[in-house]
Amino acid sequence: QVQLVESGGGLVQAGGSLRLSCAASGRTFSSYAMGWFRQAPGKEREFVAGISLSGISTLYADSVKGRFTISRDNAKNTVYLQMNSLKPEDTAVYYCAARRSILARNRSDYNYWGQGTQVTVSS
Repeated sequence: QVQLVESGGGLVQAGGSLRLSCAASGRTFSSYAMGWFRQAPGKEREFVAGISLSGISTLYADSVKGRFTISRDNAKNTVYLQMNSLKPEDTAVYYCAARRSILARNRSDYNYWGQGTQVTVSS
């Protein structure tokens, strides 16, 4: 089992950047594919980015491709989401998620979730 804690959210102007971090507990972090999801008010939780166990493979939602970068440091049990060129439509609660298997983009494929961190982008 793994516990996840996100940090790094906040308020930023459009065009700005933020880096989210997700710290995982446990000694088997490298056994989990990791994902970032987000949920805006009144909307479904949606996939943002995912990264494989080793970090070699990544997936992105079309809406963030070229602006967001997911990475991981298995020695630090941490996954990151670098968000550049932020837009007001990126405003949401961002969640970190883990699954003990290969990389996936469906919410239902992930077993463990953090509590979320708020990202607000002002215009």
